[in-house]
Amino acid sequence: MRSHEKRVNVCPRTQGKYLVSVVLTAVFAIASLFGTLLFSADAVADAAESQAVAQVGNATYASVQEAIGHTSMKNATVTLLADVTESVTITPPKGMRNVTFDLNGHVLQADGSAVITVPANMQLTITGPGTVAGGTQPAVDCRGALHVKSGTFTSDATLMRFAETDETSAQGSFSDGTFIAPTLFNLLDDAKNLGYVTVRGGEYRGMIPAGLNTLALLSGSFSDSSNLAPYLADSLGLIPDGTSGDGTGDGMFHIGDLAISSKQASVELDPVDGLQRLSADDLLKLTETQLNGIADYLLVVDSDQLQALNDQIDSAIQAVGKRKAFEAVSQNITITAVRNGADDVIDANSSRGAGPQLRTSDHDGISAQVAVTIKAVAEPEKPEEPGKPGDPEKPGKPEMPRSGSAVQALAIISLLLVIASAICAYATVHLQSSRLHN
Repeated sequence: MRSHEKRVNVCPRTQGKYLVSVVLTAVFAIASLFGTLLFSADAVADAAESQAVAQVGNATYASVQEAIGHTSMKNATVTLLADVTESVTITPPKGMRNVTFDLNGHVLQADGSAVITVPANMQLTITGPGTVAGGTQPAVDCRGALHVKSGTFTSDATLMRFAETDETSAQGSFSDGTFIAPTLFNLLDDAKNLGYVTVRGGEYRGMIPAGLNTLALLSGSFSDSSNLAPYLADSLGLIPDGTSGDGTGDGMFHIGDLAISSKQASVELDPVDGLQRLSADDLLKLTETQLNGIADYLLVVDSDQLQALNDQIDSAIQAVGKRKAFEAVSQNITITAVRNGADDVIDANSSRGAGPQLRTSDHDGISAQVAVTIKAVAEPEKPEEPGKPGDPEKPGKPEMPRSGSAVQALAIISLLLVIASAICAYATVHLQSSRLHN
């Protein structure tokens, strides 16, 4: 009986221990599964974050194009998070027209077409340091509006293309940045005109084609000045850079206010050294006068003032030739910057006539004056007249010698004459006496 009761008492304890073990095992298994799920979720999140290349607000995206599609009226800025190769088109959600693209120090490189395409009726603003690299493709194709505030843009072909068609007209505005390509701006294939592109700053290393009549240059630095003059505003000119530390400059041309500079604002001509009449080109060379280095604009010398100077030069030449005196004279001459119109042919010596259009502005540097002075010449002294050849001088009366030697000579001659007279008298007497005795 005792033995049976003991077995009955032990059985409930054994079952309790087994139940606790099973429960603990289940709890551990559930905890392990939950931890594994949490770790997997974090790994997926980390992987997704590491693949993000663009950001809008707090949300990140694996492509720039996807980020553009998630812009909103509240947040329309797409920020680049990594260097990426992708060609994108500015197509925000319906109702959105404006997108800002922050390069954020990264590189966006072309993938088969232009790096960035701006459709008609869309506006893109590019900010921040970074690079838009077109490679063999353009950096930007624009049918809408493009505003560049900073960044570096490169291409091995045409850097940026714009289009004005019957339906749309592109706009471009550049306030800063660096732009490097063989050709900086040009038209899209179907464009009738460029659109309206204005350069307000930045550094441009490349060529701008001629004929883009809606391009305006208001500021900036340019490596190639060959076609720039028609795009400059009336009051602006190009100033070659020669101010770098080594004195050689960087080869760039900077837009500045129109200025005429003369290295020799006052020159002096000496008739003794020889004079000749001056043409307008002669005067510009003599005074080293230049107009901001722009080949498509001309410097015109006031013809009336130049004629007055040449009249004085003629007078000085005649005075020197006739050995007469010439008083010093000075003539001020005005030099004016004149636009070289496409249909006008202008002589460098013409005055302010009705042919070319004067380059007018409110700035003070559109004309300059130089002064040319002709030195005085004194009348030479008359030399003594020499005797006429072939006309012998008439002998004059001999002057009596007045020196002591001459007096002695006369005394000796007189004494000899007396002695000769005495001898003659003695000889005469002696001869007569001899005749008487005979």
